[in-house]
Amino acid sequence: MTRLLIIGPPGSGKGTQAGQLARHFGVPAVSTGDIFRSNVDRQTELGNQAARYLDGGRFVPDHLTNALVKDRLLERDARHGFLLDGYPRTATQATELDAMLAEQGHALDAVIELRAPDAELEERMHQRAREQGRTDDTIDVFRRRLDLYHRQTHEVVSVYAGRGILVSVNGSGDPVGITALAIAAVEQFLTAPRPPS
Repeated sequence: MTRLLIIGPPGSGKGTQAGQLARHFGVPAVSTGDIFRSNVDRQTELGNQAARYLDGGRFVPDHLTNALVKDRLLERDARHGFLLDGYPRTATQATELDAMLAEQGHALDAVIELRAPDAELEERMHQRAREQGRTDDTIDVFRRRLDLYHRQTHEVVSVYAGRGILVSVNGSGDPVGITALAIAAVEQFLTAPRPPS
């Protein structure tokens, strides 16, 4: 089975693409947002701890996020493959993910990076705010999120690029076309001969 990770800036359609790619490769889409919500709703011990941060509008700290992700990846449906969305966000979390997978004798097969110009991402955000009436999609909030993405996630992208498992995909344009591009790029990567390690 396939173990994938998708990375992309806010507004890149990462959630949509994660769902489509997960369906194509026959693995569950695993997003940190879903993990948080599920644990909070079920009032698990970790969920109750996370709720204290979420209710206060604060980031859930790494040690707690790591524990929640580890629990999710041990569930039956994710044991033989998954597509991670929203984790890792930092190089430290990437190291923790390596350790989680190594404990099970696994490693990531590929990391999909969605790329799109900041100006296009900003326009998408405007459109979403108009269509959905979202008040959190202000220019200032979006630019802060984008800046945070560029500063934190750049390290994560560099880590996976250095390992030779990064697959960059043009995230501009029509979502259906982006899905087709991403599937083709990942399949080509996964079937390409690997140099001996």
